[in-house]
Amino acid sequence: MTQPPRKRPEPVQVVKSRRDAALRALVSGVPYIQFLGIRFDRRGDELTAELPFDEKLIGNPLIPALHGGVTAAFLEVTAIIELSWTLLWEDMEAGRIDPATLDPMHLPRLPKTIDFTVDYLRSGLPRDGYARARVNRSGRRYASVHVEAWQDNRSRLLAQGTGHFLMPPTGPATERDD
Repeated sequence: MTQPPRKRPEPVQVVKSRRDAALRALVSGVPYIQFLGIRFDRRGDELTAELPFDEKLIGNPLIPALHGGVTAAFLEVTAIIELSWTLLWEDMEAGRIDPATLDPMHLPRLPKTIDFTVDYLRSGLPRDGYARARVNRSGRRYASVHVEAWQDNRSRLLAQGTGHFLMPPTGPATERDD
């Protein structure tokens, strides 16, 4: 008895392209991310957020230092996108979501912030910032995420934050209520 031939795996570039398109769709669905200029670099399932320096981000022009609200928003956005990407990644890999059909109007709903605590560790200098988030717990209703941000040296954190989020119902959003 002969077995049917095994399906050949997709070329890695096709898989990477599909995953990158899904991440772009997720990020482009949040206008505030575009306003701040935040970008995300994906390596496998790990995301690094980048906040490119822009004069509009300065809060105190005498120092000059990044506005604390910009720093907090950068941390919170990084946490939400990491949490959403984790869920989207699992659904894509399991075949429950077709990344080719994703656009900002047909994405799973974003988690809602319950609370977000920021520890400001030093002034943000007028240069690019980076952040990575780690999902500590993610259940059906609640998630906890820790985020760290830095500028030139990852061991010298600019700020860190912890957020708690209400998880959205599963399935794509039919009407955007985010």
